[in-house]
Amino acid sequence: MLEHRAPPAVPGDLRELPLTTPMPRAKTATPIPKPLATPTAQTVLLAVTGMSPAVLTETVWALAREDPPVIPDRVAVVTTIAGRQAIERELHNPPDAEAPDLWQELRLAILGPDADKLERLILEPPRLVEAPNPRTGKADWLEDLRTPAENNATANFLLSELRRWTEAPETRLVVSIAGGRKTMGALLYACVSLLGRETDRLTHVLVNEPFEDARLKPKFYFPRQSRQHLHLADGRQYQAAEARIDLADIPFVPFRNLFARDLVRKPFSFVELVERCRVKVDEIARSNARLVLWRSKLRISVNGIVIPTSVREHLLLLFLAERAQAGVAALPSYAAAFQDFNEFSKRTYAARPPNDFSDWRHEAKLTVTVEEMERFCIRVKNQLQDKLKGHGPEAAVLLPLLPRARRFSLDLAAAAVTLKD
Repeated sequence: MLEHRAPPAVPGDLRELPLTTPMPRAKTATPIPKPLATPTAQTVLLAVTGMSPAVLTETVWALAREDPPVIPDRVAVVTTIAGRQAIERELHNPPDAEAPDLWQELRLAILGPDADKLERLILEPPRLVEAPNPRTGKADWLEDLRTPAENNATANFLLSELRRWTEAPETRLVVSIAGGRKTMGALLYACVSLLGRETDRLTHVLVNEPFEDARLKPKFYFPRQSRQHLHLADGRQYQAAEARIDLADIPFVPFRNLFARDLVRKPFSFVELVERCRVKVDEIARSNARLVLWRSKLRISVNGIVIPTSVREHLLLLFLAERAQAGVAALPSYAAAFQDFNEFSKRTYAARPPNDFSDWRHEAKLTVTVEEMERFCIRVKNQLQDKLKGHGPEAAVLLPLLPRARRFSLDLAAAAVTLKD
């Protein structure tokens, strides 16, 4: 197992990198960095990688070209066994005994001739995703991410790794989701949304064609790499110096500000944390939602937004709203409501004005079997969800309060529901 140690604080500096012609070999590069004092802050690049560790070198290069430059003190990588092998093979194996390896080339190109004296751009040993193995009774490193169990283990590992950095107030964190399987990037984005701070960054790196092409020989890593002459199998030639690398910042909402007690203080698993946030979102929605229904008109009002309804939509909502206003407990399933719903349908039909055939209640007499009840409710709920979403965020607060599996109810307090004739 790899030992996870918190890195020591290193004085940071940001450096200006003059654009020069490509160097013949990385160790001859002579950029002269200009330090910008940041004596206490430490910049950390946290990235996920797979079989293409070039996303690391590309991201570091793009950060160093910003104004002002951002040069990570530490580079932490989360990957799998195969990803670690790719890093060793491509970044740490020099082409010959006298040449620097690819990572050393990158440091020299960015930090200048004193790179070997600076504790900057220190690539930490890759952190391999672990998953518990019941057969052996120990945690094993993952070869790949394919099963739901492996995805859950990866989410938990990423959350733990991210927590390690976000709990250090002096750390400036840049998170890259450019590498690894798409699942890893998606899970890391979710983790950053849960634990990320306003001062943290979430990025993706983009490289123009054909430099992102894995068929290039040799591979592209950054514009100033020593192996400049690249080619494809069809004979087309390219220069690494001609590549353009763009860094895209991805916005995220720092939910830790909303759920600080749940997100920061206790190290829950990813699934537990998401569920706790869902519960809190439901609580917020419940406290902010106000629903008005008319018995005689096919319309509802959610937080002042008037929404037209169909007969079936209105009948189901009215049934749920009356139960909510009366304080009736939620039913455990859709099917459990079929008898009460049918009786409510008959009462609603009986309350129709006998001589006003334009009243919607003339169509309210429905009989739904126990076998049909779940399909009926889900179909009507989906239609309601589409309407609520289409009427904007004020109306959408009702979405998490509609019935769901194992809770057939309108999850609103009685005071939040108003019934009108």
